[in-house]
Amino acid sequence: MKIALGLGCDRGTPPATIARCVAEALAACGRTLADVRLVASIDLKADEAGLLQLIRENGWSARFYPASELAVVAVPNPSETVRKYTGTPSVSEAAALLAAGTDQTHLIIEKHRLRGPDGRNATVSIARIPL
Repeated sequence: MKIALGLGCDRGTPPATIARCVAEALAACGRTLADVRLVASIDLKADEAGLLQLIRENGWSARFYPASELAVVAVPNPSETVRKYTGTPSVSEAAALLAAGTDQTHLIIEKHRLRGPDGRNATVSIARIPL
């Protein structure tokens, strides 16, 4: 099964925290790094060092969407806090769905969160890419 990851994180989140969050989410749905075809996030994260390092290390293709595009995607867990800081009620879920080119029926991990040892947060959502 091919999957797309939607990624979100606090500014300055270390790549190890994001990688651990991804690993936990993949394990929760029985998938591996080899199943990942694409990762996506909000365009505000297009220069996020930890996120870019993880993408580079895994050789993933990445897409970064503007808040206006993410905001129109129906998601199961919208957040007013996320909207306050980014302009969209969802980053990881909406980005995963846009990258997979599908709707929420293909969301296999809605919103997996991890707070790293340094207090920084990462969030991963996973969507199945339809055949």
